[in-house]
Amino acid sequence: MTKKAIVILTDGFEDMEAVVPIDILTRAGIEVTIASLREGPVRAAYGTTILPTTTIDRVAVLYDAIVFPGGGKNAQALAADPGVIDLLKRHRVAGKLVAAICASPGHVLAEAAGLLKGKRATGDPAFNDKLAAGGAIITNELVTVDGDIITGMGPGAAMLFGLQIAEYLSGKDTADALARKWRVKR
Repeated sequence: MTKKAIVILTDGFEDMEAVVPIDILTRAGIEVTIASLREGPVRAAYGTTILPTTTIDRVAVLYDAIVFPGGGKNAQALAADPGVIDLLKRHRVAGKLVAAICASPGHVLAEAAGLLKGKRATGDPAFNDKLAAGGAIITNELVTVDGDIITGMGPGAAMLFGLQIAEYLSGKDTADALARKWRVKR
């Protein structure tokens, strides 16, 4: 059975933190749905434009993973949207993988959803105050895994973040094969 992931983003998402994991997950055989807060294309912080598959208000099913790219503007908008937080909490209660990178661990997972209390996590160090306020154990690693929560530091960690999600969903062999192909040290 094909694993499925949903990546949620809106204007101001960090280009690499969305595009790189989406590409990796697709190459790992995972079906990726891209959702946004509204109809139409969304524009990244540095100009990449993506046409989402759906809008958050149309998402009625749970996926095997829910992924939140960073970008300060994106993370703030996602954290402020009740539909996003409801979907995130439903995924969490169902034991599905939750993954966030850069500003999103602090804004979305810690501050808005309160999911990181007592959990090991990382994110952009500029948002460590939000992680700490949410009770996270801050690792300052490029990528941190705590059970079914994966967090990443920022754009430089996007490939490792994507590979870690791929490993969780498709297995270590799949993620290792992709890493070897690209000569990425894990």
